[in-house]
Amino acid sequence: MSEPAANPPPPPAEPAPEGGEDAASTSKKAAKKAEAKAKKEAEKARRAAERAAATAAATSAAETEDLAKDNYGPKEGQLAADAIEINLKTLGEEHVGKTVELRAWIQNTRVQSAKMVFVELREEGNWAIQGIVAANKEGTVSRQMVKWVSSINSESYLLVEATVQKPLEPVVACRVSHYELHITKCYILAAAPAGLGMTLAAANKAVTNFSDEQAAVEEGVDKLSIAPASEPAGVPAASMLTHLDNIVMHKRAPVAQAISDIRMEVKELFRSYLRSQGFKEFEPPCLIGAASEGGANVFRLPYFSTEAFLAQSPQFYKQYEIAGGRKRVFCVGPVFRAENSNTPRHMTEFTGLDLEMEIKKSYHEVIDMLEGVLLHIFRGLKERCAEEIELVRSVYPSEEFLVPESGKEVRLTFAEGQKLLREEGPEEYRNVSDHEDMSTPQEKALGALIRKKYGTDFYVLDKFPEEARPFYAKEDPSNPSLTNAYDFFMRDQEILSGGQRINDPEELEARMRKKGVDPKSPGLKEYVDVFRQAGVPAHGGGGIGLDRVVAFYLNLPSVHLAAFYPRTPKRLAP
Repeated sequence: MSEPAANPPPPPAEPAPEGGEDAASTSKKAAKKAEAKAKKEAEKARRAAERAAATAAATSAAETEDLAKDNYGPKEGQLAADAIEINLKTLGEEHVGKTVELRAWIQNTRVQSAKMVFVELREEGNWAIQGIVAANKEGTVSRQMVKWVSSINSESYLLVEATVQKPLEPVVACRVSHYELHITKCYILAAAPAGLGMTLAAANKAVTNFSDEQAAVEEGVDKLSIAPASEPAGVPAASMLTHLDNIVMHKRAPVAQAISDIRMEVKELFRSYLRSQGFKEFEPPCLIGAASEGGANVFRLPYFSTEAFLAQSPQFYKQYEIAGGRKRVFCVGPVFRAENSNTPRHMTEFTGLDLEMEIKKSYHEVIDMLEGVLLHIFRGLKERCAEEIELVRSVYPSEEFLVPESGKEVRLTFAEGQKLLREEGPEEYRNVSDHEDMSTPQEKALGALIRKKYGTDFYVLDKFPEEARPFYAKEDPSNPSLTNAYDFFMRDQEILSGGQRINDPEELEARMRKKGVDPKSPGLKEYVDVFRQAGVPAHGGGGIGLDRVVAFYLNLPSVHLAAFYPRTPKRLAP
């Protein structure tokens, strides 16, 4: 409150008028009257000053006091009792005008003024909606609240209460474009740091560098590769190492979640088709007591007082199931290969989709089944995952995966494939042999020819040469230089290897010796003895690489993108 005005000094005395006592009396009365008037004016001024001070104080208090202080903050507050919990996928007309609550990540903010800020809120994948925080006269949303919301770090996890409204125009920046949230309460459930190791924008761009060497070369430097010329200027693309070092943001990217959803759908389609065909699922072990299949590319590890190995394949156990009285079996699980292969199509751990079945008349029954389940997967993905496929192609452009029409599936013998390469392929393949396995460049060249000639990205090569197949592959009775074995291909690359197995122990031992494998060695002796325990029917099967199916179907630049947590010779984290 301001100080009261001081009383003004009395006016100077006027000279006594001529005329004696009457003049003096008149002068005194005038002085008193003037003094009274001055006091009255001073009091009036004092009261006016007090009123002005009170008004100023009230205005200042109103501006300082935050009526919305309980409606936002770093801790969860109380929401309206009638607030409807929503998911953006199911938001609809019935929610317009209703009070709702949403838990989501804040992915972007755009300040409009001191009284308004726009936010983008995202749930899973690319399900995002625009929110508006606008100060109002009632004080339920204040300027302080607007300022606070605009300062929230991106990728913080929020709880908001809002009213669902329809925007004047569709919000093109968000997947939920026909609705918006007018936010009245906002709380941080989990705060993100001010600086992210990789932004969502970078995480959702195409990976262009898959080198495992970059970390050692650029230690302490942000591992970002330069965006290719086709990419718009702005956020650079991150290397695969940056993605894996920032696994949380890698997994939050809509493209990564779309690939994961497609991957899981492949497993579901595989299982559902085989179950419909009378197959039973089983679980093979990952820990085994001897190197499976007699191979050297196995991971060894101490196992109490002895040594154990990680399984290279569930092959033997699929056969044990057939020997144990099952007609048709399948399994889904990890496979380990200690191969120092640093390529975009190899990993040291991958997921196998394996099946084995009794053969009644011909091993082509197995090819029919494998072909059937893969075509079921391809057609099922196109039907069930159209949105996810479109999202992936927006980041990793590719042509549609071509599938043959029913009854027009492409099956060539290995020799026919080599003949096609010699006659119509590049010059360097004019002399390829029918008795040596194909190299990766040969496979790619043959795939390109088959796509052009038959209009398909999916085909089978049968009757592989004996030299190119393992000891348990059954030789062709009419031509022992060949086997009843096959490979399946997608976009020029192998995704399945299989064939008819030897079910007679004497024949099996003979072929093992022919391949230079000791049938009496640990692990292999027990395998051979299984076929001596009881009669085992003729059988065959195949092993499909799940990661390759996903990567090749989507035409991703590396199979590592199809794995949840890729393992390579130089990478064991996260």
